[in-house]
Amino acid sequence: MNKIYPNAKAALDGVLFDGMFIASGGFGLCGIPELLLQAIKEAGTKELTFASNNAGIDDFGIGILLQTKQVKKMISSYVGENAEFMRQYLSGELELEFNPQGTLAERMRAGGSGIPGFYTKTGVGTLIAEGKEHKDFDGQTYILERGLVADLAIVKAWKADDTGNVVFRKTSRNFNPPAAMCGKICVVEVEEIVPRGSLEPDSIHLPGIYVHRIIEGKHENRIEHRTTRKREEV
Repeated sequence: MNKIYPNAKAALDGVLFDGMFIASGGFGLCGIPELLLQAIKEAGTKELTFASNNAGIDDFGIGILLQTKQVKKMISSYVGENAEFMRQYLSGELELEFNPQGTLAERMRAGGSGIPGFYTKTGVGTLIAEGKEHKDFDGQTYILERGLVADLAIVKAWKADDTGNVVFRKTSRNFNPPAAMCGKICVVEVEEIVPRGSLEPDSIHLPGIYVHRIIEGKHENRIEHRTTRKREEV
């Protein structure tokens, strides 16, 4: 089966539909599947639910879909650095389901592993636990979290071969592997497609069994800058 597609639009052809659930990799500005997000924007697909650590910023990442109001709900851990996200949430235009980062990653991994749910102590006694099943183990209270299974997973990686074996570069590994695992269809954008057999087997981060479609493209190298107050004159 040929997994390589010429561009993001072609890779998403026949996959997108209004109201779908998408899992997206990335953390901050690192490892964002920017080409696929742009193609979703151009397709005009709406009423989307996204599971992603964050929503990017106003003009990058999922933020570009917030600008066009194509996103109905976010399942996220961190939602800072995005003024439009804040505006839509506070005005009631956008649904938000907060998840601790480890819980969100495990929900994705569990969904991709065929595990319907798991118990965790994280969130017990907070708003996160409201409405969820509680159970005691060895004198400690845990809450039940459900695994996530998305209609589509979109992922950014460094290299892939034609069978879909994927390697991520440094911190761009972040949420990308678990996001890829939980999608019924997984589309990966990479910086380079390499010959089959050229990837060291022990260095493969995501096996090709999880990957259905691949595109190669050029990407922005955005860097987050630390902002601190100016040093006071002595």
